[in-house]
Amino acid sequence: MRADPFPRERRHTAYFLRGIRACAPVFLGAEVDMTAVRQHQRTAGEQGGRPSTVAYVLYTAARVLAAHPEANAALRGGMRPRIAHFGTVAAKLALDKRMGGRRVVLSAVLPDLHLMSLRDIARNTARLRAGDPESMPEFAGVRVLHRLPGPLGRLAYRAGTRPLRRRLASTGTFSVTSLGHRPLTWFHSVGSTTVTLGLGAVADRPVVRGGTVTAAPVLPLSLTFDHRVIDGAEAADVLGAVKHALETFGRADAHGGGPAGG
Repeated sequence: MRADPFPRERRHTAYFLRGIRACAPVFLGAEVDMTAVRQHQRTAGEQGGRPSTVAYVLYTAARVLAAHPEANAALRGGMRPRIAHFGTVAAKLALDKRMGGRRVVLSAVLPDLHLMSLRDIARNTARLRAGDPESMPEFAGVRVLHRLPGPLGRLAYRAGTRPLRRRLASTGTFSVTSLGHRPLTWFHSVGSTTVTLGLGAVADRPVVRGGTVTAAPVLPLSLTFDHRVIDGAEAADVLGAVKHALETFGRADAHGGGPAGG
């Protein structure tokens, strides 16, 4: 048996996992018919850019959470806890990257997501996925953590993520993580925010329309929520609203009014 030192490139993950121990996660899931999204993707592709599935989820979820302020919130304080409600919606997007020759998971925050167009979200997510984490400014803090000795790294991580005024920039108000590029059905994750959305792979599955079974592209979408902040009914409303927004994407009733996209 060989025992290797814990890799520096994964220190930030260890600090993160230590920090979320107090979370009380509950897991929900829904299957989303992505037919409307696929149709919109084809139209967008003809216009010069095909947004990814993740971009559509980010776009719809940001608008849903803006309409559900109880879920766009965080727990603050220890002895006298309070629920802090954010005045903006920012997403923490998990990314599959390589640093120092080692495969790691990194995250970047997309601020003011509820104000961004689908095209801008798609452009930003594509840039984050393609960029080099060894030089991108979004990952400068992670690079510093990797250079610090372990005890100092833990203190620095807590200083950068515990105060609520800094938490918005480091973790966002909700999280999105995807393993849709792998042939799996469900993916549940805890992202250090009150709401975390997990994406599985979109695949043709049987759906019922008008009493007839047909094949449609279906997205397995999970929602993990922190039970300390919201209850199951509120979380189910959020997941149901995201599902509805994706299944009606581009229609006048999507996202509570007005045509989707842009």
